[in-house]
Amino acid sequence: MVLVTGGTGLVGSHLLYFLSKRNDRVRAVYRKNADIDAVKNVFALYTPEVDPLFKKIEWVEANLNDIPALSEAFTGVTTVYHCAALITFDPAKYKLLKKINVEGTANIVNISLAHNVAKLCYVSSVATLGATTNNQLITEETPWNPEERNSVYAITKYNAEMEVWRGAQEGLDVVIVNPGVILATPPSKGGSSAIFSTAARGIPFYPTGTMGVVDVVDVAKSMVLLMDSPIKNEHFVLVAENISYKKLLSSVAVLFGKKPPTLKLSKGFMYILSGVDWILGKFFGTKRSIPRAVVRSMFTKSLYDSGKLKAATGFQFTPVSTTLKRMAQEQKEASN
Repeated sequence: MVLVTGGTGLVGSHLLYFLSKRNDRVRAVYRKNADIDAVKNVFALYTPEVDPLFKKIEWVEANLNDIPALSEAFTGVTTVYHCAALITFDPAKYKLLKKINVEGTANIVNISLAHNVAKLCYVSSVATLGATTNNQLITEETPWNPEERNSVYAITKYNAEMEVWRGAQEGLDVVIVNPGVILATPPSKGGSSAIFSTAARGIPFYPTGTMGVVDVVDVAKSMVLLMDSPIKNEHFVLVAENISYKKLLSSVAVLFGKKPPTLKLSKGFMYILSGVDWILGKFFGTKRSIPRAVVRSMFTKSLYDSGKLKAATGFQFTPVSTTLKRMAQEQKEASN
């Protein structure tokens, strides 16, 4: 039996399609009030035969800090894909991030050990990797620097990785994947990622940063590949291409017949907007959309190397241009 946490999330929903397609016995954990049926929207991106595959999944309600419910979900489980996480860069959410990402992952590791799970795959992030200078490539060996201005999200994901490595020391076979920005159509919306949707509308400005991006299909397939392999106690960067915001925004704009951005966005102006965003969140309770960590990332040139995965497995990533064309088609069909 295969267990997937975060089954209604971005990575988990796409992963469930590939696992159910293989006829694996799959059990998926979901939170109360999560929209299970929305996962069918993801399945429909791949096949018209949605219901037969979806019905193969056994759904179990449990959150990552509900030990009794999680323990019940682990009955008969041999492999675990831990995809569930909270993603926010709002410092005010640190305690909640720690509760879900760190303590929740510790619970998954502990219960996996107690149930003699054969192997665990943890979905982390490139945010847990260190930074380099002079445009050097960031790899799995680039050391994390706790003295850097790391986001609260990065801090909790890094500490969650420490829990996974602890599990490895206690006898649990693990693999960790560190994806860059994941390009995908989510289960609960007709659009796609926030960056993609923004670019599709056409905007005149672009930030000067660079990021690593990867197709969600590649994330799911590489996870399954690593879990099927004898590889254990290793982690792998998942980045198909390092791309500037300008190039990404321009490529998407062209796909939707919009004018590509031509004006550089001011970093100072974005920090002013971030301050206004903080004030609105602090005094009016609005959800923060541009914390300072987000602004920093928009103007940082981060370059990643996925050579380790390619060398270990021969895996080939989908070209970003192919991914963007597919996503554009998905969004156009969803809006019709």
